[in-house]
Amino acid sequence: MTEDATGAASQPATADLSPGAGSSRVTWRARLISWGRRLVVLVIVGYAVYQLVGQWHQVSNTLSQLPWPRLVLSSAAVVAGVLLSPLVWQAMLDDLGSHVRVRDASKIYLVGQLGKYVPGSVMAFLLQMELARSFGVSRVRSFIASILTAGVVVIASLLAGALALPALVRNEPAVLWLFTLLPIGLVLLHPRPLTFVVDRLLSVLHREPLSRRLSGQAISRATGVSLLVYVFYGLHLYVLAGSLRATRDMHGGLLLLLCVGAMGLAMTAGLVAFILPSGIGARELIVVVVLSAVLPFGQALALAAVSRLSFTVVELAAAGTAALVARPSTSARGEP
Repeated sequence: MTEDATGAASQPATADLSPGAGSSRVTWRARLISWGRRLVVLVIVGYAVYQLVGQWHQVSNTLSQLPWPRLVLSSAAVVAGVLLSPLVWQAMLDDLGSHVRVRDASKIYLVGQLGKYVPGSVMAFLLQMELARSFGVSRVRSFIASILTAGVVVIASLLAGALALPALVRNEPAVLWLFTLLPIGLVLLHPRPLTFVVDRLLSVLHREPLSRRLSGQAISRATGVSLLVYVFYGLHLYVLAGSLRATRDMHGGLLLLLCVGAMGLAMTAGLVAFILPSGIGARELIVVVVLSAVLPFGQALALAAVSRLSFTVVELAAAGTAALVARPSTSARGEP
């Protein structure tokens, strides 16, 4: 069974999927792509390990300089950002005509986000669709909300990442191409073009267009929350970097802006490198490149590794907690 834009069921489209030469070619192609993705991940992880081993003296010295209160405060900033992120998805879903409670949105979004740890797939979107369905939200509507959320998050991350432009121009101008997405994204933050794009997507999916235009209030709220999330992520990195002797002579406000920019652009790179589980390698590369403007390479590498570990632990813990707290309500199941 399939659903229209309002969640109504319709008969599924069928296709000839009988085995044959064509299906064999598809199977072999899928296997090659799958193994290719695994190889890419192994190469990136192997290179990261090589860098850590080569810089181990500086990395270990950096880790020894991080006092545990700073680590706790840094992790708390990650927790704040992660827990705010479902509000972006909830805002977009609400504007599409479906409302779920904050704790239910947290379960759908945070548990679904674990799918990003699967390389090269849309597993996060698929998980969110199925979880949303258990709360009475149609798969199509939750899918559109996830697409809108991803778009808003990318634009907000690029806006935050602009704070790191001076460091990028100096250290790695090659990654500045990411900002070519920003003008397009800013245009799409207007309700009219964004609604047009969503309607075209629904048309491709053979669904009815939206019953009304997306609201500027919902888009602004989602963008504002996303920017606040990146402020917390930047604060997380700032707390770590600020504990090192190399940054003690640097103005605290400038270091905070640099860290917010680093985390914003790092998240953009992680989303663009979707074939990598949770953007592993791409995120760390940006953090190292930006922080290398004020820190030795080995210290920047150590902070990138600590940041990755912190995010992984917090995201797993947040998803587990949200799954335990939220329960599908009988009233939500009644939505068409």
